[in-house]
Amino acid sequence: MTTSTATRDRAITLDDRRPVRRRRLGPVPHWWRDASATAGWGVLLVVVALWVVGGGVQQLTTVPGALSSTGRLTGLVASALLLIQVFLMARVPWFEQAWGQDDLARTHRVVGFTSFTLMVGHIVLITLGYAASSPQGLWGTIVDFVVNYPGMLLAVAGTAALVMVVVTSVKRARRRLRYESWHLIHLYGYLGAGLALPHQLWTGTDFLASRTATLFWWGLYAVCAGAVLVFRVGLPVWRSLASPIRVLDVQPEGPGVTSVTVGGRGLRRMPVRAGQFFQWRFVDGPGWSRANPYSISAAPDGRTLRFTAAHAGDGSTRLAALRPGTRVLVEGPYGRLHEGVRTQRKVLLIGSGIGITPLRALLEDLEQRPGDVTVVHRVHSRRDAVLGEEMAALAQARGARYVLVEGPRLRGRESWLPAQAAHLSDEAALRELVPDVADHDVYVCGANGWMTAVEHAAVAAGVPAEQVHLERFSY
Repeated sequence: MTTSTATRDRAITLDDRRPVRRRRLGPVPHWWRDASATAGWGVLLVVVALWVVGGGVQQLTTVPGALSSTGRLTGLVASALLLIQVFLMARVPWFEQAWGQDDLARTHRVVGFTSFTLMVGHIVLITLGYAASSPQGLWGTIVDFVVNYPGMLLAVAGTAALVMVVVTSVKRARRRLRYESWHLIHLYGYLGAGLALPHQLWTGTDFLASRTATLFWWGLYAVCAGAVLVFRVGLPVWRSLASPIRVLDVQPEGPGVTSVTVGGRGLRRMPVRAGQFFQWRFVDGPGWSRANPYSISAAPDGRTLRFTAAHAGDGSTRLAALRPGTRVLVEGPYGRLHEGVRTQRKVLLIGSGIGITPLRALLEDLEQRPGDVTVVHRVHSRRDAVLGEEMAALAQARGARYVLVEGPRLRGRESWLPAQAAHLSDEAALRELVPDVADHDVYVCGANGWMTAVEHAAVAAGVPAEQVHLERFSY
């Protein structure tokens, strides 16, 4: 769906209508991933080394000393992991492109739960260690900690905020929350980190034992805080306010699906690739501050961006009521579902439901010769094929092969196939559709379980794991 000439004339100046040359971005450098992983492990190694130099090992000779020293170590590692966790989701472009949101979110989750577990261990061990050598006993020690130690009241409040974030991040609880509610609660993780950690900077022995330790910990805080302020706050604000972006057109794409086209000078130099997504905010009334992730559904042209979203919550339902001219705030672009990770000449784009939208943008943008690209579009029924007519026409124009796989989902096993294909294995069906699938890069987008089934089928069919590209918005 394209924007009408009249709409463009109202929103774009004559200067903006000049042809825009869009620089095709090169491959994503892989060494950033290895470098960042090495840096993370290096931070943990330095933390342990500072604990050893500070006499941590020598204090293990008595029960109170062992409890307290082990509690200090778990607290130190928990603090470092919490800061690493914050850095992982700071949207630093080089790391985001090297890892992708899928792996970053998965690592963020593992690091977060590990940090929280160690933090609980720190609280228990330190309290028991001090109580073992104090005449005040367990409860007296707890009261003494909270009331008399600098920063402990803040630490208690911060711990409560982190508990709330962790509890709502458990998969079962996460499924019960709307995306907007979960996202808002998750932001309290920054507050929790800000409140829980400073008491260590003020009173922690390991933070104050030497100038090296003090510089290390303050430097770690500064790097993480700077990354958040620059890439989560500063860069999105600058991009959105320096060159305003506004809604140009809103089009229904079927029951419960809307396409929104935005434009403005701010898009000219934005390094966006087909297949990526943004966090979108529309300044149109209450709720505008809550961002929602939507993938672009048309190749970027340097002047406009289009995304297509299903009405799955309050934020996406509001899209149908947007008016041209509405101010748009964006964070991004994010994600590795783009040509920069491509390794093979041949490409398979396989998507289901609303997940076909980033693949539609990829189909339009990929460098290809006739026969290089195959599109498999999985739908419940033909009338549910979001952008189906566009996909078919675009595939024909670009010399790609477009296959619509329709039918109710197969029950009784985790599969990407419809019920009428129950006699086939997932791998066999994929080979039947694309006999040389092992020679393809495979881009996958859809519901989490469905993507997992496609991934397993592709790998079983001989596709190397590094040639399967997918991203999940939640875990």
